Order: sequence, then structure tokens, then C-alpha cells
Amino acid sequence: MKLSILKKIRVVLALFFFLLLSAVFIDFRGTFGETFYQWAVSLQFVPALMKTITVAGVVAWGLIAVLALTLLFGRVYCSAICPLGIMQDVVSWFSRKVKKKHRYKFRKAWTITRYSILGVLLLVVLFGGITLLTVLDPYSLFGRIASYLFKPIVVWLNNLGAAALSSADVYSILYQYDLAPVQLTVLGTTLLFFILVIVMSFNRGRLYCNSVCPVGTVLGFLSKYSLFKIELDHDTCTKCGKCMRVCKAECISIKTQTIDYSRCVACYNCIDTCPEDAAVYRISRKGRKEKPVELKPVDMMVAQPKGPQMSKRSFLFTAGAGMAAVAGLASVEKVQAAAVAQKDSTTVHTSNGGKIPENKQFAVSPPGSESIERFNDICTGCSLCVSACPSKVLQPSFLEYGLAGMLQPHMDFQAGLCNFDCTTCGEVCPTGAIKPLTVEQKHVTQIGKAHFIKANCIVETDGTDCGACSEHCPTKAVHMVPYGDLVIPEVTEDICVGCGACEHACPVTPHKAIYVDGNPEHLEAKKPETEKAKSDLKEDEFPF
Repeated sequence: MKLSILKKIRVVLALFFFLLLSAVFIDFRGTFGETFYQWAVSLQFVPALMKTITVAGVVAWGLIAVLALTLLFGRVYCSAICPLGIMQDVVSWFSRKVKKKHRYKFRKAWTITRYSILGVLLLVVLFGGITLLTVLDPYSLFGRIASYLFKPIVVWLNNLGAAALSSADVYSILYQYDLAPVQLTVLGTTLLFFILVIVMSFNRGRLYCNSVCPVGTVLGFLSKYSLFKIELDHDTCTKCGKCMRVCKAECISIKTQTIDYSRCVACYNCIDTCPEDAAVYRISRKGRKEKPVELKPVDMMVAQPKGPQMSKRSFLFTAGAGMAAVAGLASVEKVQAAAVAQKDSTTVHTSNGGKIPENKQFAVSPPGSESIERFNDICTGCSLCVSACPSKVLQPSFLEYGLAGMLQPHMDFQAGLCNFDCTTCGEVCPTGAIKPLTVEQKHVTQIGKAHFIKANCIVETDGTDCGACSEHCPTKAVHMVPYGDLVIPEVTEDICVGCGACEHACPVTPHKAIYVDGNPEHLEAKKPETEKAKSDLKEDEFPF
């Protein structure tokens, strides 16, 4: 078999996984079912690892598969399965098209940097924090990029097409779709890392994978012991340097005819390029004595390309500037929120209520997460549940859970409400942070409790009828009781499940008259009592 076929196989697999995962995160029409979501992400390393750690007695087959592939063939996960790695390859491909003279060269590994990042990450995880893993995990990072950067573009194009078709009285193909707004701080953090990855891959190929990515560091370490490896045949290699110049991992030293396997991402570009077929793929010959090779004059003439460089100093400067930009966005967001609140307080003339702020002590975590602490310890913030949520109530957090839960989803009842019969988030969660629930279990899972602020309610302040909160409550934990000539809401907490239907429906602004405060640990709600329909009919008597 001609070894150049390896690159073709890798490219086909990479395109398949990239399009598959992009479709899963961008799917705003609910085209795919929960089973398809689970299957699509089953080979992602960190979710499979988290599920193995957190779900007792379960070893995710995806984790076994990735480890086996790595020990056999090296970092094929990075080159053909990881969506963020494939995205970098697409950028690198464009960079070579734009910069015709752009060529890679061998560079020293950022060994201290990559292992320091991995060490700090493990220490943070050991002490109960997962934030660093949430931020750096390539699968979760790509999920946020696809959900918050790519998806709005696709929805915008869809809406343009829908508007064009509706002008021609065609409504059966496309329809308008509205996305829930994402916090500026979340958007800024995602955009920062997207730009960082793009800049690094445009100039240095797989620099992010070989300097920052914790998955790349772990699999790189294992790859040093893989069974099959790419090797340079010293007998046939002329040291022309062509393999080195197409190596986006910058790990081929043509001078010593060696490859740094901890950085090699098994892209097979070197095999495809070598004119002498000196780059071979075979069972590792480590330990065998190689015939010494004398340096030829051409060795000294290997071109060292000039072009944009990214030193450690510029990388740190870029990252620091980005973090400062995110901090700035947070400030801007607070100012905008204050401005909106001030505007609302001056423009809501239909009600004299909404003046008393809600006293929310805890964010509301999704049903199936069991507790905020457990959820913060497991969720990597990939946003798959956010993309799959049909009511858009799940939104990425910034500091709603504190730093420990940054970028993890929370229930945002301004954006939507949790459908009483919906269990989608638990079905699609790849890490086990949200456990799957049956509909019956969901009906009695209390994720928070509704609290009523009488002084904000328009029944009290304006003396008018309302009842929107009670009408939308699925358990009737919020019900109306007599209040003079009117009726006013009352909450029965023990049958409230915290779905947020009441808060979402409440028309009072800027502060709601009824709101849901999260339960740090989810409880079991009582089932609501139902009255049997009274009938005066006797048994066996036909009703008409």
C-alpha cells in the first residue's frame, strides 16, 4: 500500500468529524435526536474521561478507544477527531494559500510551558476546581466557538433566506429563528480564545496543541511509546528538508533526522511530501542501532523560512491583552445593564411595581445535576446542552456560580422556562454532569423555589388583574387567592419544582414580582394534589 494514502484517510476522517460536530452544535432546528448527540461526541477525550470518573462502574468506550488509538498510532485523535485541532489545520491550509512562501521549520518544544500548564490544571482539579479545564479543553472550547460564534452566522443566513422566500410566498422550507442573547463576557472570552487559536495556527500550525492544550500534552506523552511511528530512513533520506517544511507541528529535525513524537500529530504530510520515500510509517525501531550518516553539503543549505513568528513573549502578551479585553467587556456589560435597568425603571409606566430587587442567593443548575457543587465539579462547559435546549432557558454563565462554575450553563429565566416534560439536557450531556431523568423523575425534581414579592406585583401596585405566573405554573404551586375584589399569587413551595415559568411570564420590570432562587442541592418536590372530576352519572349510565 502506498503510504501517501494515510494522509487521504486522515483528511476524510477529519472532515467527517469536523462537519459532524459542527452540525451538532449549530443545529438550531432540532434536526438531530438525543441519541445522535451522544454518538457524535462519544470519541471526545475529556467528556469520556469525566464520564468514566464520575459515573460509578462505567468506563466510557470512547476513552478506551482514544487511548488505544494513541498507543497504537500516535496522536491520531489530534489530527482526525479533535474538532479544534482540525479547525487549526483548516486555518494552516489557508495560511499556506495566502502566504506562498510560508514554510515551517524545526523549533524547540515548549516543554516547560506545556507541562506547567498541565501540572497547574491537575492541581486545581485536585483541589476541587475545574475552571482551567473548562477553559482549555479543546472539545469544550470548540463547542463554545461553534455555539456562540458560528451558530449566530448560520442563523443570520437562515433568516435572510427565510425573508427572501417569504417574499415569494414560500414558507415551508425556512423559517425565522431568534437566538437568545449571550452575555458579553462569555462572548468575549470565547472570542478571545478563538482569535488566539487562529493567530497561533495561522503562523505556527499546531502551536496551541503543543504548548497550551492539556489533552495534547497527555496524548503527546503517550505517543512517545506508540507502536507505529513515522521515521526517517537514514539510508534514503537526502536531508532535502521538504518534510520539515510541511510539518505543522514543527517537530522534524532534519539535521539529526529525528522526530519529536510528543509533538507529532500524525498528519502524515511528511510522508506525502518526501520525494525519496524516506519518511516511512512502521513499527517503532527504537533501540535499534542506526547507521551513522555523514552530513552532506545540502544539509547546510536547508532554507530557514522567514515569516511571522510567535515567540513565547508575544504569546503571553497576546493572552494578557485578551484577558484585559474580557475584563473590559465585563465592565461594559455592567454599565449597559445599569443603563437598561435605569431606562426600564423610567419607561415602565404601566406598573408602579418592580422596584424591589429579587433576592437570589443561588443560581439554578439544570435538573439532573443534583447539586451546584457536583455540577461545578464535573461540567466542562461545552455548551452542547445549551445548543440542544428547545426553550433556550439554558445559557452559559460567567460568574453566576462564581469562578468555579465559569462558562457552565445555568437556568436563565429571562431567556426562557424549563419545559415540564423536557429531559433533553440530561440526554445529551457527554460528561455526566447532568444525569438523564425520566419524565416522572423530572416532574418531582425541585431545582429551586419560587418566591413572591407582593410589593412588586401589579395587583398590589396598580390594582389590576394579572395572574400570568399562575397560568403558566405546571404544578399550580403558584395559585391565585382572593385579595379584596381581585386575586393575587400565592406560592406553595413544597410542590414547586423551580421551572421558572412564573418568573418568565411575570410582566413586571425591572425587577420581577416572582422569581426562582436555586436550591444548592436539588430536592424532591411533593406531587400536586389533583381533584377528581365530580359526576352525577350512575355506573353503566351512558353520558348522552
